Amino acid sequence: MNKLPLAAQQAWTRHPRLRWVFVALCAVVVALLAWVVFHKKPAAPPKPQPVSVSVASVSVQDVPVSITALGAAQAWTSDTILAQVSGILLSVDFVEGTNVKAGQLLAQVDPAPYQAALIQAQGTLKRDQALLTGARVDLARYATLVKQDSIAKQTYDDQVSLVKQDEGIVLLDEGVVATAQVNLNWCRITSPIDGRAGVRLVDPGNYVTTSQSTNTTSGTTGTMTSPVGIVIINQIEPIAVSFSVPQGEYQRLSEVSNGFSKPLATEALSQDTGASLGVGKLSIADNRVDSTTGTVKMKARFDNTGDLLLPGQFVNVRLTLQTLSNAITIPAAAVNVGPNGSYAYVVGADQTVSMRSIKVGETEGATAVITTGLKPGETVVTDGQMSLTAGSAVKVSLPTPTNPPAQ
Repeated sequence: MNKLPLAAQQAWTRHPRLRWVFVALCAVVVALLAWVVFHKKPAAPPKPQPVSVSVASVSVQDVPVSITALGAAQAWTSDTILAQVSGILLSVDFVEGTNVKAGQLLAQVDPAPYQAALIQAQGTLKRDQALLTGARVDLARYATLVKQDSIAKQTYDDQVSLVKQDEGIVLLDEGVVATAQVNLNWCRITSPIDGRAGVRLVDPGNYVTTSQSTNTTSGTTGTMTSPVGIVIINQIEPIAVSFSVPQGEYQRLSEVSNGFSKPLATEALSQDTGASLGVGKLSIADNRVDSTTGTVKMKARFDNTGDLLLPGQFVNVRLTLQTLSNAITIPAAAVNVGPNGSYAYVVGADQTVSMRSIKVGETEGATAVITTGLKPGETVVTDGQMSLTAGSAVKVSLPTPTNPPAQ
């Protein structure tokens, strides 16, 4: 206070109210300085980070519409070659696992007993033919004599009956000869079809019989009889692939094939690698619905020129119904389903997404056909949708993939 001017000191002493005003002003100044020093504005909330997503472009392409099923290859024709006569099997004249032609010799049964039986039947036939010839000569002689009243009418009638009896005996002998000839022919066992021979079921030197051509086994399902025979010939060029479709799909197939009069392209795929094993044509449908499964059995014909299909082989079947031309497509992974139906996240020019309602027509493999809601060239999110909402900023983490073709 001693440093203040004299006038100020006198004013300070005479006016105590002024002193309190001054103190108050100083306090206000100190408070303002403290507020400026210690009070800081709250930090602005950080902006949300863009969500990393994968995207794809909406494209236009032809999409084949198909259905898939589990199928099995089976021989177009399968013949079990059985012995039709009994005897010693002299030879097996085919190579196992090779192709054979219709009429090709497969095996031979000892023909000696059947050759002897044929000779015996032929001898009996010649004897009885001679007796018939003699009876006819006597009948002609008796016909002349009865006209001259040289013999009794009864004698002539007896000779007529004898001729008819001998004719019957000769006819019977001819049947025995034909039977013996058939049995002799059956000693040569030939293939009835073109096909591939399997593993032989009997070796040369064994005695084969027609009564032992079946193998009877008993089990929980009852008695089963299966042929044993010589070999099984399977026709595999062409080959059949059988599969079943739900009864609802049957109506759809019938419509697009005009009652199965128009063949439908059918592809067989390996269950191991997914590789194509050939393309065939479906033109055969069963005449009933299996009541236990609600399915209808189908059969497709494959040329199988490369022998990629074998009877009993399980395959995946893809049956093409039609091809949608110039369809708008996106990857199936871009389709999301919400309470109001299907939608997709569309990426805008500002790198934010919007929810777009869409309508999916068909889904073929990894490709979805869009009927409404999207335009070619737009970009949709295929991965990372779980972290998105309408208006979310996005960052493309992977290069834009090309929309895969429909499978």
